[in-house]
Amino acid sequence: MNKVGLLKKLNNASRGNFFSIEIPKATKEDEKKIEELVGELEREGKIKLRECVQREYSVYLHGICKYASD
Repeated sequence: MNKVGLLKKLNNASRGNFFSIEIPKATKEDEKKIEELVGELEREGKIKLRECVQREYSVYLHGICKYASD
């Protein structure tokens, strides 16, 4: 998974600006990669994360997609 793929998943899982998605993970490295990608998207101003819950087999994300014209 890369940053663009994650952003597309978040946009597809959104209702209006809000998104709520559960991303399956296989290893601890997957969990760290997801957190890293979400952090990059937040720093770039593309999303605002409200909640990140680490579950046994997945990572639950809840937040807002920010729409801005370039």
